[in-house]
Amino acid sequence: MTLAQSSLEVATRQIGVTEIPKGSNGGPEVEIYLKSVGLTKGYSWCMAFVFWCVLEASKKQSFPNPLKKTGGVLDQWNSKPELRRNKPEPGFVFIMDYGKGLGHTGFVEKVLPNGKIQTIEGNTNIDGSREGYAVCRRTRNISACKGFLQI
Repeated sequence: MTLAQSSLEVATRQIGVTEIPKGSNGGPEVEIYLKSVGLTKGYSWCMAFVFWCVLEASKKQSFPNPLKKTGGVLDQWNSKPELRRNKPEPGFVFIMDYGKGLGHTGFVEKVLPNGKIQTIEGNTNIDGSREGYAVCRRTRNISACKGFLQI
């Protein structure tokens, strides 16, 4: 099993985790994700979620985590040019850039036939927020992504 596949399995087991209370960027699991990148309760946590999932998978497989220890989506993208890819694959990390230093991230679970991807992502919700309160499956347009990181 590849690190990407293993990371995706870890992420899948987190579906349904929610902030406690909603809107707090906190709660037992969320704070574990944040702690993995050196942050505390209250910070946006989508990148921390991705980092933690890859970290857990890398421990099981005795691989080093290829991602930078950061809670910053665009910091991750900018610091890992060797991992960048233009086309998504299951297990890749998608990167979205909203400008002014704001971004969002998660895992590509499936590449769909209509220019879309099915994702698993933290700090979102089923309504589509980039500042949501849960780990959810989502469907996103590939064209909305800055790119992808192959782990």
